[in-house]
Amino acid sequence: MSERKPYKSDLSDERWALIEPVLSAWKAGRPSATGHEGKHEMREIVNAILYQSRTGCQWAYLPNDLPPSGAVYYYFALWRDDGTDKTVHDLLRWQVREKKKRLADPSLVVLDTQSVHAAAGVPAATTGKDAAKRVPGRKRGIAVDVLGLVIAVVVTAASVHENAAGTALLDRVAAQSDTVKKVLVDQGFKRTVVDFGAALGMNVEIVERNQADVGFVPQPKRWVVEQTFGTLVMHRRLVRDYEHRPTASESRVYWAMSDVIARRLTDTTTPTWRDA
Repeated sequence: MSERKPYKSDLSDERWALIEPVLSAWKAGRPSATGHEGKHEMREIVNAILYQSRTGCQWAYLPNDLPPSGAVYYYFALWRDDGTDKTVHDLLRWQVREKKKRLADPSLVVLDTQSVHAAAGVPAATTGKDAAKRVPGRKRGIAVDVLGLVIAVVVTAASVHENAAGTALLDRVAAQSDTVKKVLVDQGFKRTVVDFGAALGMNVEIVERNQADVGFVPQPKRWVVEQTFGTLVMHRRLVRDYEHRPTASESRVYWAMSDVIARRLTDTTTPTWRDA
């Protein structure tokens, strides 16, 4: 790595050691026809992705001492399209679950969605307005385990009904693992999701809100998905949807969670926006 002043988002040696084997194997599987190793180190490419994730800056505003934006986007797009971003994330997630004395894949997941505003340059064809929340933009759906770790991500137009987002999430959960038997959702999801889950061998339970509750009251087990949404928006690139493709928005979630999980595994904290 070239000498430069480190950024707070940079990978430590310990966190890079968790990711490096995956990217080294990825690179070894794509040898250059000329034998050239490439101008930029993979660690610096990931540092640039994490810097943008944490700061929310535009591609053109990446600092000059990081690899150029064209090179960073080249790898970001490749890893988005071939699933390397998810591979990195899932391997880290399995390590956290193992550290917590749990099986690699969960038996219970919690589903929820979050509507976020879309930036001006996001194609209108991929956005819509969430009528219930009055948010024009995109809808981010996630499935998490009881530790709040992401199992699956779906990004749609905000106008897409919760049922459509929920069934898409269940499809991805089923493709990810055959261990999930119980799914918790809130009242925004309807019978369609329950029936769809049953066809996949999952018992979907709609958790009813206690009518006597006033304001926000965390619901047992379901609260972890809200906590994960809160963790994700510590990464400014996820506060608003800036991505032209929904798949790129999904990739941003995986990179943000990979950063969070790697810090958990190495017992380092995630800095907040207000850290000095």
